[in-house]
Amino acid sequence: MAYKDLREFIRRLEAAGELKRIRTPISPELEITEVADRTVKAEGPALLFERPAGFDVPVLVGAFGSKRRMAMALGVQDVDEIARRIEELVRIELPEGFVGKLRMLPALMKLSAAFPKAVGTGPCQEVVLRGDQASLDRFPILKCWPGDGGRFITLPMVFTKDPETGARNVGMYRMHVYDGRTTGMHWHPHKGGAKHYAAYERLGRRMEVAVALGGDPAITYGATAPLPEDFDELIFAGFIRQKPVEMVKCVSVDVEVPAEAEIVLEGYVEPGERRREGPFGDHTGYYSLPDDYPVFHITAITHRKKPIYPATVVGKPPMEDCYLAKATERIFLPLIRMQLPEIVDMNLPIEGVFHNLAVVSIRKRFAGHARKVMHALWGLGQMMFTKIIIVVDEDVDVQNMHDVLWRLGNNIDPERDVTFVEGPVDVLNHASGVANYGSKMGIDATKKLPEEGMTREWPEQIEMSGEVKAKIASLWEELGIG
Repeated sequence: MAYKDLREFIRRLEAAGELKRIRTPISPELEITEVADRTVKAEGPALLFERPAGFDVPVLVGAFGSKRRMAMALGVQDVDEIARRIEELVRIELPEGFVGKLRMLPALMKLSAAFPKAVGTGPCQEVVLRGDQASLDRFPILKCWPGDGGRFITLPMVFTKDPETGARNVGMYRMHVYDGRTTGMHWHPHKGGAKHYAAYERLGRRMEVAVALGGDPAITYGATAPLPEDFDELIFAGFIRQKPVEMVKCVSVDVEVPAEAEIVLEGYVEPGERRREGPFGDHTGYYSLPDDYPVFHITAITHRKKPIYPATVVGKPPMEDCYLAKATERIFLPLIRMQLPEIVDMNLPIEGVFHNLAVVSIRKRFAGHARKVMHALWGLGQMMFTKIIIVVDEDVDVQNMHDVLWRLGNNIDPERDVTFVEGPVDVLNHASGVANYGSKMGIDATKKLPEEGMTREWPEQIEMSGEVKAKIASLWEELGIG
């Protein structure tokens, strides 16, 4: 199910009891963060601050901040539904003969329906601001934490194009607001936007950029997804919502944006220009350190009449972004299984903040199988940033960390079963000695085979007999224990 825009999603949240309207004036400087942080940690609703102090533009936070709201945002009952649809697609084999090709048509039609659609205009251009009027000062942009370097746009969809191929990239990169007309552009070196910018710098050319805020939340999620390089995020968003994203050309730059967005910032970045960005209270629970990043200059701002400003607050988990990460874990598991079919399940624990910890269960078939899986995962896209990988047997419920930690404590000999490697690490990994490069650890917590040096017999796991379990289960209510 596709939402027409962010407003329709808000109405659905409110009807489901998943949204709270806040009419008390609350300041965008620190105070909204404190309310949002308390709410998400109490598993509370999304929040619509209707009167942020000093502004007439409402602020929406926490829209993705629970498992249920994450599923609602993607138009499904459970995000595993999207994973199953992806699995159906990747299992398609090219058929022989005319009849076989006809049978493929329904699946191919679903995919073709995901391609974005150009339209002449859209609600995002109901108000057009240029010159001095095109100022960020009219929006309630948050300063989230006391040590932040200033206000930050935290939920932007940043649109860029490759200068040679014209391929589009949509990414989510925080934007440090320097003044009403300029921001930082926090492009990590491994990201698509940074790749496009580097290409423009080599050519010595200015790069046009557009930033969209709001719209169908599936599009916002698409900007965060770890897709293969040069795969259009809008096709992915269209696949999720099962309806094409309508795109409109910007008024001052040659870039297209979602027509139903709430707010659009248009502008450019110059080659070679850098400015100090940060500090920023990040999803690791620590401040990311200040550094020099490209500068975004605004040429025009367009928005809907009476726009809504969407934002997210990150910090020590659990926070809203954790639920985005858990959705990614489920949705992209089928693609990982394409490369590694021995994988049964994967868990990126919330406390591991995406890139610090992964737990993987496998159908183990040979000596060294767990190590093979570790190294393969470190070679897969953004999994290369995973600091710790724990591999367990297929009977382990990786979503149950009690079970995982029990196996971890029992099943490893540290000298034999711990592997260290070096390679790229996430920019936000503050523990590495230098930025972007450091060590990673793999732990083989599977049962060991004789070929892996086990000269002793591996003990049996304690398990009650099925007969006794069935008998007690039938008597459980009568026993009155609970």
